[in-house]
Formats: sequence, C-alpha cells, structure tokens
Amino acid sequence: MRLSAEEKRARREIKAWQREGAPWAARAFDWAMQPVDWAAQQAAGPEGIDRAEAAVSDFLARLSDASEWTYEEEDLLEKARARGLEAENVADLRHHALDELDALARSFFNQNTLLAALEGGSTGLGGAALIAADVPLLFTIGFRLIQQIGRAYGFPMRGPDARPLVLSVFNVAASGRTEAKAHALREVSAAASSFASGQPYRGRVTGTFESQNRHLPREIAKNLVGRKLGQTIPVAGAAVGAGVNYWFTRQTAEAAFMLFRALYLDWKERK
Repeated sequence: MRLSAEEKRARREIKAWQREGAPWAARAFDWAMQPVDWAAQQAAGPEGIDRAEAAVSDFLARLSDASEWTYEEEDLLEKARARGLEAENVADLRHHALDELDALARSFFNQNTLLAALEGGSTGLGGAALIAADVPLLFTIGFRLIQQIGRAYGFPMRGPDARPLVLSVFNVAASGRTEAKAHALREVSAAASSFASGQPYRGRVTGTFESQNRHLPREIAKNLVGRKLGQTIPVAGAAVGAGVNYWFTRQTAEAAFMLFRALYLDWKERK
C-alpha cells in the first residue's frame, strides 16, 4: 500500500533519527553525570560493577512471560476511543491515521517518566541496599511503556516472541548508538513482514531466545549500571536515582515511539 505524504515525512524523520547519535539532551545528561559515574565506579570497584552488570543482565535474560506485564488491552482501547479512535481490538488501530496514533502514543510518555523518577528517587534514599529492588521496578515500568506504545500503533507486544524487539528498544534507550538503532530497525522489518503475512513474529534469528539475544542483556547492563551505581553515593543517591530513571525511561519512550512508527509504516507498505 502506498504511503501518504504525512507518512513519507515520518519515514524521513525515522531515517534521520537512525543516522544521528544520541540526542543533545542525552549527551548533556552524559556530561553532567561524568563526575557521579567516576565516583560511583571508584566506590564500587571492578568487582562491584561486574556483579551489578551480571544482575541486570540476568534479570533481562529471564524476562517473565509478557502476559504477566502490567498493561491491559482494554485500558488502551478506552483511551483510544476517548480520542475518537474507534477499535474493537488493538489490531484495529493500525487502520487509523499515523498522526492520530502518534498523539495516542505520546500521551503515555509523561506518566511513565514521572513514575520512574519517583520510584528511582525513593529507592535512591536506600543507597546500595535498594538498587536490587530499583532495577526490576525500572524495567517493569519500561515494559509497560513499550506495551502501551506498541499497542497504540496496533501491535500487541505480548508473549515471549515479543522479547527480541522489546530488548532492541531497551538497547537503543541505553546506548543511543546508530548500531543499536540499525539492529532494532532490522527487528522491526522482520516483525512487519510477520504481521503483514499473518504469521507470528519470532525475531530475525531462528533458535532459542538466548541464542537470538545473548549479547543484548549484557550490552544494556553495561550502558546502564554505571549510572545506577551513583545511587550508592550518600546524600546524592535520591537525586541520582530520580535523574537516571527519568533519563532511561524517556529514552525508552523515544526509542519505542520511533521504532513502532517504523513498524506501522513497514507493515502498511507490505499490505
């Protein structure tokens, strides 16, 4: 199916996003966090960093079934209907205009970033003792946000088969690198082909979930852990926890927004 002028403009935006590195806001945050990163790494030492990375990596590699995640289909459909987007199920939303779906998807940004910041600030008060609780909560908020944005474009992200694309979103959020974006867009292309043909999406690479994604949990952990260790710094822990969680959740929202727009456009072109 041919794309409209608005959809072609969105395609150009996605291509520009793919080519660019981390956005200026993320680069500014990186610069501001450098002293905190250094202090946290000195305090934790190489062994502490390795243990923290291993814990995050293990948590991501053992993602629970997506049916246990935290957002129900009917909640999103009610929000869509309140915006005049009639749909009996999530897949029906694919047949609405992209700009309407963009607005629906963006409506989930602020509530999740605020929730993540509040959670990070609260657990940051407990220093190292509460980091173990903070990381699962942060990713649970991220899972919920990815579900909401994916469904806003008509693509339910339920079940183990959704994990390759979900991990790709997190990898883009954690690193912002062009290589991560290219990998994620290849996953998007595979997912679009599956949805367009009516086949279940199972990721680009055949085999087990571990063989498909063995590098991604460690990559995500490597890019996030230094920041989370800043929560161990006395007094500053709450502020660091809130800031890091806000930054990561905002990056997750932006990555999911671009990638699910791309999925919508790829699916439409294949129909």
